[in-house]
Amino acid sequence: MLDVRRMQVLRAVVGCGSVTAAAARLGYTPSAVSQQVGALEKEAGTALLERVGRGVRPTAAGLLLTEYADAIGRQVAEAETALADLVAGRTGRLTVRYFATAGAALVAPAVARLRAEHPGVQLELKLTGPDDPLPEVKEGRADVALVVGASGVSGASGGHEGVRLVKLLDDPYLAVLPKGHRLAARRSVELGELAEEPWVGSEWPGPCLDAQLDACEAAGFRPRFAVESEDYVTAQGFVAAGLGVTLIPRLGLGSRHPDVVVRVVRNPEPVRTIHAAVRETAPPQPALRTFLRALRDAANEG
Repeated sequence: MLDVRRMQVLRAVVGCGSVTAAAARLGYTPSAVSQQVGALEKEAGTALLERVGRGVRPTAAGLLLTEYADAIGRQVAEAETALADLVAGRTGRLTVRYFATAGAALVAPAVARLRAEHPGVQLELKLTGPDDPLPEVKEGRADVALVVGASGVSGASGGHEGVRLVKLLDDPYLAVLPKGHRLAARRSVELGELAEEPWVGSEWPGPCLDAQLDACEAAGFRPRFAVESEDYVTAQGFVAAGLGVTLIPRLGLGSRHPDVVVRVVRNPEPVRTIHAAVRETAPPQPALRTFLRALRDAANEG
């Protein structure tokens, strides 16, 4: 196999017209340059230079390898530039997984910041369903995923080793009641006061629903779900129709139905905690650092 570094030495000799001049350009001794060219001739199985007076000129084989050495040199220079752009965050790709209610409040402003500060970085956004996105982060198929974890957990990954959780915010659940409900006139409600009510389900099975059920258990009851919706907008519609009460996180409220009232929940206050999950062994990425910083800023502003 031809040695690429020796081909670059040959390129310098042909460009300079002599071994001595090439040695001066490369910072080598003439003997070292001659040895490199000689070794390349052995690899090529043919002479690459011929003497002309005090200088040298390439043979047909030498001219051929010099042309390829030129092309290789240009490609290496392009690779160095591309690598520098990637390391500096001027180019590259960032893959983000997020859930719906985090989109408008957290992801949208973070995307705007990323595009302003790293316009050359391609962004892949994908809305996740009820499936856990942490395996994608762990396996390197996603750079960051927004996930819900237990309140107060930070730095852990819920059983996924190699994934680091960066806490963004606590998102409290609010009680959504029909307008004519007996508690509608109150500014806040005790969670235990909803124990005997029919409930409208608003969550898929998973950490968000667990946050509700854990709070209810702490209040001494388990909610009786009269209807399931697994969608916040639909849940509000069911509540407005008088089918029950529900809990919806603050980020999930969006446009409120005109026939419901929303009240703060106390003793205890159900809370889901939103994290950004990243791979612990991921190499440093300026674009990822910017995106995480923008997520935290959006969370603090909210």
